Amino acid sequence: MGADRIAASFRDPSGFLFTRNGVLYRQINKSYAQDYSLFMGSGLYESLVKSGLLVPHEEVDEGPEEPANCFKVIRPQKVGFISYPYEWSFSQLKDAALATLAVQRRVMKHGLSLKDASAFNIQFHEGKAILIDTLSFEAYKEGEPWVAYRQFCQHFLAPLALMANVDVRLSQLFRNHIDGIPLDLASRLLPLRTRLNFGLLTHIHLHAGAQARYAGRKIASSKAGMNRQALIGLLDNLKNTVQALDWKPVGTDWADYYTFTNYTESAFEEKRRIINGWVDRIQPSSVWDLGANTGLFTRIASEKGIPSISFDIDPAAVEKNYRRVKAEKEKKILPLVMDLTNPSPSLGWNNHERDSLAARGPADMVFALAIIHHLAISNNVPLPELAKFFHDLGKWLVIEFVPKSDSQTQKLLASRLDIFDQYVLVEFERCFEKRFFIREKVAIKGSERYLYLLERR
Repeated sequence: MGADRIAASFRDPSGFLFTRNGVLYRQINKSYAQDYSLFMGSGLYESLVKSGLLVPHEEVDEGPEEPANCFKVIRPQKVGFISYPYEWSFSQLKDAALATLAVQRRVMKHGLSLKDASAFNIQFHEGKAILIDTLSFEAYKEGEPWVAYRQFCQHFLAPLALMANVDVRLSQLFRNHIDGIPLDLASRLLPLRTRLNFGLLTHIHLHAGAQARYAGRKIASSKAGMNRQALIGLLDNLKNTVQALDWKPVGTDWADYYTFTNYTESAFEEKRRIINGWVDRIQPSSVWDLGANTGLFTRIASEKGIPSISFDIDPAAVEKNYRRVKAEKEKKILPLVMDLTNPSPSLGWNNHERDSLAARGPADMVFALAIIHHLAISNNVPLPELAKFFHDLGKWLVIEFVPKSDSQTQKLLASRLDIFDQYVLVEFERCFEKRFFIREKVAIKGSERYLYLLERR
């Protein structure tokens, strides 16, 4: 029937995602029937969807993938692009954390609780953090602690604390620890001064110590455990701790790139005009802007209502981009951190839980503006390899060739031997023509650069 199970949802006994003929469905298993009925009958579903905290779904009369285990089949609204915590800026992870806490506070009013607090259950949809796992809810049991507390600290608080207090690039620890950054590791990496912060002391340092003391031991539940008011107090303290964490996007060259670009104003506008015309002509269904900086050119597409992903290696540039998305309430652009020389790989069990960048494509149109010289010269990637890389990512390619004589390329060559004899315009065209049709080539007036519109062969 053309069905495929989504590998990322195999761990949950409550149900799983699958696609059939290109449509996304979720099977709800019989073991989750009681909690699902409570969730839907409590008014919580409508409350969360109305508040923009949960992706909506509808129950459908669709054949299940596992009939013997099936209670219901639902069709969730599909999120355009699945991103991961190690690709988010600081504020994106912070907003995801606050959204998770907001959901938990709201569900408690309806007699339920979140059994999961995974960052992978949050996605950015139309500019906002939203929960996508309909099976994360269970009946609240008075006196019991929040079962997702440790997961929240590992998935949200620990990486945020490390990003704010040590180095923003430590978010990449998520790529090695996909169940969240271990609290003992976070505790050792954080500076001593963080022990003076009550929230970080409690939820990371002391929490890590408690995990070490009670490792391997079963903790007996107590009738005098955590009552509702104590749990609300815990949630409020977590919220205050998260909100107090901050990181300022400064100190990198690329965050202020457009301030120091060597483009003249007329050349810059000419570049925008050319790209705008090509987007209007092709009318792509999706755009990936690789090396997007703060998303200036991505917005040529997103402002036309085209779903657009704005990738950049610099966390500060991505942070500024996301802050603009929030400030202007943009719905069609998603900024993400991505190193194109080491893009997100397939991760998790059997390398199938989290998809690689390429597996989440292809895009209809890819922008590669003012980036090829960085890849070819700073990172020694040969032109044939670059052509193959871009060929695999999208049907249409808008690419800018920056010659050696350009001042930006000269900066890259200033501290290294020029071994790049093949990095010339004629060789660029020869390599890319093997994988693309050159539909248009335009010299950017006022510069030595060229823009190409290429179509994949």
